[in-house]
Amino acid sequence: MKSSASTVHPKQTAWGHVKENYRLYAAAFLIVLIAELIGMKKFNAGPALIVIYPMLFAIVIGVVLGKDIVKFFTKEETKKASSLVLVAITPFMAKVGVLAGANLPELVNVGPALAFQEIGHIGTILFALPVALLLGIKKEAIGATSSTCRDKDYGLICHLYGSESPEARGALSIYIIGFLIGTVYIGFLASFVASFQFFHPLALAMACGIGSGVMMAAASGTLATIYPEYADQIVMLAGASDMLSAIVGIYFTLFISLPITKKLYAFLEPKLSFRKRLKYEGDV
Repeated sequence: MKSSASTVHPKQTAWGHVKENYRLYAAAFLIVLIAELIGMKKFNAGPALIVIYPMLFAIVIGVVLGKDIVKFFTKEETKKASSLVLVAITPFMAKVGVLAGANLPELVNVGPALAFQEIGHIGTILFALPVALLLGIKKEAIGATSSTCRDKDYGLICHLYGSESPEARGALSIYIIGFLIGTVYIGFLASFVASFQFFHPLALAMACGIGSGVMMAAASGTLATIYPEYADQIVMLAGASDMLSAIVGIYFTLFISLPITKKLYAFLEPKLSFRKRLKYEGDV
């Protein structure tokens, strides 16, 4: 007689899980294949260089196939897909750790100036969190405003709160918005700031790195077009800045910006929550 410990339900095995969710895996494979076949697209809009990466096409296709448009995926499948995001993003988190160890000499040579740019995220918290609360957003605001919500940040939030938590939903929302409009926005922003000729081109190059390869490429490509004499240096500094932001940023979010966001949320939420005030007024 077999013990109960050795009896495993098919759905609890890896193969059973794949069989149960075969539609999700098959659709994900086809979406990635289509997006990669489309490839990266570049075009100029005035002085700005707009770069559209395959992941943007993958997101758009996934949205179209969702339960609100084509309805290929059911509501239950969309919930399961959200929990699988953490599994997919974990290898990237490991890659960031490997890059940190392999590039320590290079990071030291770049200097501390690039690391200090992370302090700017605190300003984002002070501005964005009150606005989010005034709009009636609850705990989603913690995930959405505590960082730039790129791969590393979303993975961190999922590890801390769970992939189906309100905080993870907020981070994922900004993550998607960054892909949908972030590359276009930052390309125009780079050309707009450069037009004032107030900052040195290399200072602007350092500002291109926010921990997102997509946005860094769009901003640095725009600057390299505007300042061809600094093109190589712009690409090098932007890449170093982006790498440092990805490495330092995860620790900055974990130990500084996220705790500040939580403290500020606890202080401001009772005072600024628009939906809560409406509820109380309705009760009266």
